[in-house]
Amino acid sequence: METIQLKTNIKCGGCVAAVTPILNQTVGEGNWQVDTQNPHKVLTVQANDVTAEAVTKAVQQAGYKAEPLP
Repeated sequence: METIQLKTNIKCGGCVAAVTPILNQTVGEGNWQVDTQNPHKVLTVQANDVTAEAVTKAVQQAGYKAEPLP
């Protein structure tokens, strides 16, 4: 299983709720989480057959930003 971590601007429960349907469709329910307490608001995805680019596009489709961690 591959682990992808991205810096996002998903900062609250409402933001997480907004991206949930798209991320569940892209990577599968239960295969992702956002650490809103982390200053980088890190999105961690654990899934097979998904790329960082696909996850980034899904987050952008929901109206948020995602980029590789510095």
